[in-house]
Amino acid sequence: MPPYKYYLALNIFFNILASVLTLFSFALIIPILEILFKLKQASYTFMEWGSGSIKDVAINNFYYYITTIIDEKGAGFALLILGVFLMVMTFFKTAATYLSSYFMIPLRSGIVRDIRNYVYEKVVSLPIGFFTSEKKGDVMARMSGDVGEIENSIMASLDMMFKNPIMIIVCLATMFAISWQLTLFVLILLPTAGYIMGQVGKKLKRRSLEGQNQWGLLMSIIEETLGGLRIVKAFNAEDKMIKWFHDDNNRFYRISNRINRRQSLAHPMSEFLGTCTICIVLWYGGSLILSGTSSIDAASFIYYLVIFYSIINPAKDLSKAAYSIQKGLASMVRVDLILSAVNPIQDPKNPVELKEMKEGIEYRGVSFRYSTENVVKHVDLSIKKGQTVALVGQSGSGKSTMADLLPRFYDVNEGGIYIDGINIKDFRVHDLRGLMGNVNQEAILFNDSFYNNITFGVENATMEQVIEAAKIANAHDFIMATEQGYDTCIGDRGSRLSGGQRQRVSIARAILKNPPILILDEATSALDTESERLVQEALENLMRNRTTLVIAHRLSTIKDADLICVMHEGEIVERGRHDELIKLDRYYKRLVDMQKF
Repeated sequence: MPPYKYYLALNIFFNILASVLTLFSFALIIPILEILFKLKQASYTFMEWGSGSIKDVAINNFYYYITTIIDEKGAGFALLILGVFLMVMTFFKTAATYLSSYFMIPLRSGIVRDIRNYVYEKVVSLPIGFFTSEKKGDVMARMSGDVGEIENSIMASLDMMFKNPIMIIVCLATMFAISWQLTLFVLILLPTAGYIMGQVGKKLKRRSLEGQNQWGLLMSIIEETLGGLRIVKAFNAEDKMIKWFHDDNNRFYRISNRINRRQSLAHPMSEFLGTCTICIVLWYGGSLILSGTSSIDAASFIYYLVIFYSIINPAKDLSKAAYSIQKGLASMVRVDLILSAVNPIQDPKNPVELKEMKEGIEYRGVSFRYSTENVVKHVDLSIKKGQTVALVGQSGSGKSTMADLLPRFYDVNEGGIYIDGINIKDFRVHDLRGLMGNVNQEAILFNDSFYNNITFGVENATMEQVIEAAKIANAHDFIMATEQGYDTCIGDRGSRLSGGQRQRVSIARAILKNPPILILDEATSALDTESERLVQEALENLMRNRTTLVIAHRLSTIKDADLICVMHEGEIVERGRHDELIKLDRYYKRLVDMQKF
């Protein structure tokens, strides 16, 4: 809230003003009743201001003017004047109420906008490891549904939270001034009603958390269905997916029913308890007046009842706000799981400056595990500046993990990775990744133009530089063949392009970044022979004069590497050039023979 204290202060000011004007407009009921029922026959004389207390002088002079009007123009005209006065007061009261809401709206919307920003910033900054244990759909549900629930419940209740207590306090103060005995009696009754409603609210929060978790599951199913629609259709699994979704959706339906039924109980319960309280107050106050022991007369008692009734609505709204907040707090708990997540990959307190690599990269006794078992085991590897080093081996041997450890997507559990003899944990993460370019097996592109995809992560790139990068990547010709050239939108994840075209765009992106260190993670494994030739040519252009770490399944693409390391069950079991490893006639020779067909 601190950035919005200006709006909050104005909201509180207009809420107080609206409450005071409400009391003054209701106060006109007393003289109206007294004129209608001729309850007061006393005569009044004008009192000079300062001749007594402000309250006594104001009441006396008010009645003096009213009786003068009655005497001169009649009771009907006096009622008309009072009615007009009541309308004017009500206009100012409603205007103040509107202004209080007017200044609350930017506060509400602003806080929700900030929460969305915080969550998105956190999601982007969290390590990749966080999302291996979380479902993407559930994270999306927290960012959309749960933040929306916070807006609908907590933020929607902010107005009530500031307006209603002010109204209740002002009204209670006036009720004390009219009759303290009656007000003490009321204050004994109200907490009882509040306690009953509070018990229902606690149960609502528990149900709401269950409901939001179920909504996260639904979002996960939708996200997985959209991502795997091709497989769903290929395996005729539409009915299975529909049944899966229907079962979870019906569970969400039942939970929602229980939550909404309990929430809809708030209004009737508060109305019933409020009416019971009014009846008890009416009986008690009436008994005091009839016995002649009360300090208030009948007209003042009716005014008292009107003020008391004006507390009932704010109290009801407050109870509704309490229910909504209980529901919103369940969503806040889920959002807070993201906001409070600790990012283990942090910058050092005193980082070493990293602008270029002069010597090379070294893995020293590196071990890493995702959960309990090491997937990389005590690996030593030296990559000199300008060298191309290839990691080969069967799936699950730890090749991709080795590549992910270099830009600190994950941190090693044992040993260390060094650039020019300095541990990569001693550099800023931003500086470290700034030295590297990635081309992955799956070309990750965005639903944007060719130009924006190629310049992604590169500031102030000129069109000439983009075209040059595309030409080197063998992408310029097919880009120019599209309707709008470099301004053509490529679709969701590049869906309008072939696999080879997507890969060449991602290579152009890496070329434009011009990184000294290059990580190629099976960049040609998903391509046909013709596309592979074009992409391989683009990769060779990209790798020239760079330090490159290549992960390859297709061994034909890494024959000319300076060093080939064969990985097996997390360890490097062979290393050397292509010809040397063929002569050894072990793991590498077996892999080459399997691919010869």
